[in-house]
This record gives sequence, C-alpha cells and structure tokens, in this order.
Amino acid sequence: MSQDTTNDDSVTLNELLPTTPDGREERLAVLKRLYPDLFTNEGRINPDELKQLVEPNEVHESERYEFKWYGKAASKREAFTPTTATLVYDEARSVNAAKADGNMIIEGENLETLKLLLNAYREQVKCIYIDPPYNTGKDFIYRDNYKKDKTNYWDDTGATENGIQLESNPETSGRFHSDWLSMMHSRIIVARSLLLQNGYIVVSIDDAEVSNLKRILNEVFGEENLLGTMVWDKNRKNDAKFFSVGHEYMLVYAKDKSFLTENKIVLRAKKDGVAEVKEIFEELVEKHAADYEEVKKDIHKFYRAIEKDDPRKPITRFRKIDEKGPFRDDGNINWPGTGGPRYEVLHPETKKPCRVPRSGWRFPTEQRFWEEHESGRIVFGEDETTTPAIRTNLFEQDNQVLGTVHFSYAQTASDMFDSIFGDRVFDNPKHFDDLRILVEYLTLPGDLVLDFFAGSGSLAHAVLMANLRSQEEGIEKSRRFIGVQIPETIDSSKPSGENALAMGLQKISSITIERVRRVIEGYGDSPLPLPDAGFKVYKLQKSNFPRCEFKPDPEADEETNVETLRRYIDEKEAAFFLTLDDKGEQAVFDEVLLKNGFQLHYSRTRYDDFKDNTVYEINDSNRNALVCLAWNESIQESTIKQLRDLSESGQRPFFICLERSLSTTAKWNLKHFLGNHFIAF
Repeated sequence: MSQDTTNDDSVTLNELLPTTPDGREERLAVLKRLYPDLFTNEGRINPDELKQLVEPNEVHESERYEFKWYGKAASKREAFTPTTATLVYDEARSVNAAKADGNMIIEGENLETLKLLLNAYREQVKCIYIDPPYNTGKDFIYRDNYKKDKTNYWDDTGATENGIQLESNPETSGRFHSDWLSMMHSRIIVARSLLLQNGYIVVSIDDAEVSNLKRILNEVFGEENLLGTMVWDKNRKNDAKFFSVGHEYMLVYAKDKSFLTENKIVLRAKKDGVAEVKEIFEELVEKHAADYEEVKKDIHKFYRAIEKDDPRKPITRFRKIDEKGPFRDDGNINWPGTGGPRYEVLHPETKKPCRVPRSGWRFPTEQRFWEEHESGRIVFGEDETTTPAIRTNLFEQDNQVLGTVHFSYAQTASDMFDSIFGDRVFDNPKHFDDLRILVEYLTLPGDLVLDFFAGSGSLAHAVLMANLRSQEEGIEKSRRFIGVQIPETIDSSKPSGENALAMGLQKISSITIERVRRVIEGYGDSPLPLPDAGFKVYKLQKSNFPRCEFKPDPEADEETNVETLRRYIDEKEAAFFLTLDDKGEQAVFDEVLLKNGFQLHYSRTRYDDFKDNTVYEINDSNRNALVCLAWNESIQESTIKQLRDLSESGQRPFFICLERSLSTTAKWNLKHFLGNHFIAF
C-alpha cells in the first residue's frame, strides 16, 4: 500500500498502487540498516564491499558446491515481487464465522496468497505443514502466472465457466525437475518469513523429489536447522516390479534451531492411550482383587488388540504390572557419552559390587544413586552380575520424544476420510490423526498453523481434533488454522471425481471447505459436532481498486505515467465508490487493512467521538488504527483537529484514509503530526 504522497515530485507508480510489500526493497533496507558500509554514498549496494565480506582473502574458485536448476533465479525474483491481488470474504461458505477466531480457508493460488498474508502474518505462524503435489510426471497447475495475466489465471484455476487447462510436466520434459523445483522454491522462501523464530516447517514428500526438496530447504532454512526426516510406512504394494516402496517422508526444519537450544526448548508428546489404560487398570484391580498377575493378563489382551499403526502402540512396551500400574524396568542407566563416574554399588541382596556400565553410572554421585533407588526409579537384577536399570511407570511419565519411523496405512486414512462424505471423493488423503500428533508435538494452544497445499483439509481437521483434546483437559485457548487451496477443477475421469461431482463439489477447494464444515457440524451415524469452532472462507481475487488495471505507457517517462495514473484514479474510482454496497465496502476494508498489516479477524467499531466523518477503530491481536474510508467526501478540518489532539495527548494513533479525500494542506498536516503513523492511498 502506498505511503504518504504529499511531495508529488517523488511519487512513483508503485506508491500509488495497493500492493503488498516489495520483498527486495525490504531486504535491502534491512541490510543497509545493519551494514551501511556495504552501500555507496548514492545508497546502492557496493558489490566490491559485498564480495570482500564473503571472500575476505579474494580466493576465486572456478568450482564450488551449489544447487542450480533452470528457472531458479526467476523463482526467487517471483517470491519477492509484490502483488496487487486481494482476499475477498465469502460469507455464504463460511461456517460459524462468529467463532472462527482467525481460522480461515482461502481459495486461491498459493504464492499470491502467501504474499498477501505476509504483511499481517509475518512471524506469526508457529507451524507450517504442506503436502505439495508430488512430481509424478503428471499435470499440476501451480503456475506463477497470476501477475503476468490475470485472465488466464482465472481460466486456469477454473474460476470461470471455461474451467482449467493444466500445465503439463511430463517426465520426458527437459525441465521436468526444474519446473517443480521452481514452484516449490518461491513458495518456501515466502513461507519462511511467516514463521515465528521458534517455528517449524514440515513437508511431506516421496522418493522422487526428496533429495531435491531437502536441498531447497537446506538453502532457504539452512541445513543446520534440519531437525529430522520422518518416515511414514503407508502400505506394501504386491504388484511392484522390484521393491515395494510403501513409505513417504516428512522433512522437519526449525526456523532457528539455535534459538530453540539457547532457550532450552525441547519437544515432547503425550503418550496416546495412557488415560484409557489407567481407567482399565483401575477396573481390573477391583475386578481381580489386586491380583496383579491376573490384571497383567487382561492388560496384555488389551495390548494385543492395538494395531501396528495405532498411535497407542508405544504404550504396549509397558508390560510389567504392580500396584503402580504398567511399568518398564529396562531403562538405560549409562552415563551419556563417555567418562562417567565409576563408584562402587553393592547389590542389596548379595552385598557384592554390581557391574559398572561401560560409560559409567548415569548419576554423578553414589549418594544421588541411592536417592533415586529409594524413590523407586532404580531396580536391581537377581544378583550383581546384572547392571541395575531405570524403572519407568506409565502413569507417572506420560510424555515421550517423537520417533522418526511411523506406521500409518493409506487404506485406513482413505476409509476414515470416506466416512466423512459417505463415499470416495478424494484419493490418497493424509490421515488427520497423523497430523494431529504433529500439531500437538510442535505447537501449543493459541498457536497458528498454516497449510498452503490444503488438499482434502486434513490439517484443519487435525487442528480441530487437537483443540478438542485440549478442551477435554480444561484448556481454553485453541490452536488456529489457515488453509490455502487452489480452486482446481476435479478430474471427472476418476471414480472419486465422479462421486465428488455428483455431490456438487466442482473444485478441490470445495472438498477442503466441505470436509471441515462436516467435521465442525458432525458427520456419520453418531455425529459429534464442535459447536465452539468455525472458520471463514476467503477467495483470491484481483484488487478492488480499479487503479490496479492501469497499464503505464512504456514510451512515457515516470512523471507522465504518474500524472496519467492520477487522472485514471480520479475517473475510475469515483465511479467505483458510488456503486459500493455493504459487501463491497467490507471487501475494500479487508484489502486496505490486510495490506497494511492487519490480520483478517480484526474488529471494527465506530469511533463516535468523530462527528463530521465516519471513523472506525480497528483492532487485531497485534495492532490498532483509526480508519476513515470516506468515499465521496473530504476529511473535515474537525476530524484532523481531533487526530492532532489525540497525537498531542500522547496517543498518536495510526490513521488510514483515502488520498482523494484529503486536500494538499490536510495531507501535510497529518504527515506533520502523525509521521509514519499516517497512510493515504
């Protein structure tokens, strides 16, 4: 969004257009603020100084390790190019909008959408999860063509009656990998800026591009921020010719691993099923009159019924039973690393020294060892020939570090998804419970989670289920989700596509929205609605402001084009504002505020102290402003005086208005006492 344009001589075309921030200019500004010595007196970056910084010894290598592909430079430029697009609220498809609390599903091309979110949601997202289209040699429509030709974009995504034409990416193409890499590269660059410093990104991928994807993530996030590669065993394919490749990967990166380490942040997950086992244990103790051998037999029967891919499977390792419940007594008592203490420990029965662990005892002193033994944490073997071990009680330690190998059968996920719709309308969905585990592991109630390849809506479903579990534990705060999905036309040649179309679901984004709606409202024979949950739907569209359609004369100079644009604005927008209804007014407010850093779940309240103009007080969780979008009237002198009085009283409000509603004098005055708290466009 353009800033103050009082000095007409300095106004540029970009300053008159309602755009998102220019990523390139932002990066240069930060670099200049931190390291002004890298710039010339004219304010341009000095390549010699920059080269000296990265190559202080002036050693020039003709060969070096780097990752290149055709289109990489263009994809990076595209990531930092601002957009004039906007997001428009779709009330009809929203669900329980009053209880959305920031939950959104956005229908639109995801690169443009990420750029639109950047100003308001920069460093606000705790976790990003994406399951992008795998590079299988088939079509995918994530083309970066919105800015180049909006008309083609709407046709391609199916937003018009003509449907879409997919961009073919056959394996025989010389740019087979390059096209996919460019698509991912630009989006990951923008997405990183949305993450909190203690945030995470998780990307699902298969064998075809895992190595290339990892190199992109290493480049954007830094390979030192890789936390792990998770492997999900999905199923065995008996018709495979060579090997049955039945697994996928999830690459997990921190935005800043050193920040996590410095702040002693560790990740732990609650063991699924602990509360259930505790309830069963208490019932069995009463049933068997505290005969723990009989209790153990029945507990083991319960364990055997747990499937391999069940998230409760880890608790089945607690196979011994006593009055404290299931426990293990095989925990490692070794000192981590080498060179641990090697004091003498006498066996309680034989009174002979026990065998010392190879790396020494885990506990620093003999006194500490026996304190742990008294508390029940250390158990001895039959005699001194067996090294003592750590005992862990299931009911006392119900959290665990998440492993990197998981079993989650694809058929189970598909069956679960089909039960929501009553039929197959989407192929190969991710199981929401797998993602729920990740959400609970990487985020806390109140955090924001983003998925910009939303697909079937599994991540939103996972967030809702994580919130339900938190509510059952008495936690009031809820995690929030943003899902972005391009309105891709459903493939009617597939059985799932036929079923979807029969249900009136024309686009993949329609499935995303409908799935989350059914989860909230309840589905199946025994529906369990979530009355306290909701979400808003937004659609990516061209800017509400007609000026964005202006095409400058390439033969004219900047000053001439600026004057032409000003006349264009006066003519087109005067007519535009005259036709605005309540819905159009809301869309303009949303665009203006989103591009000025306000999150879309802002509140808008009439500020009654202003009598001569309609002024609203706008608030979101991070900032506030006074906004006057007077379409066909001028900002009155009394309004300016009240703003000055607020500023002089120390409040210094952030004020946003239309430039066309201000005289030159009024603009100058507002800029004088509000400074950069004043925006006119």
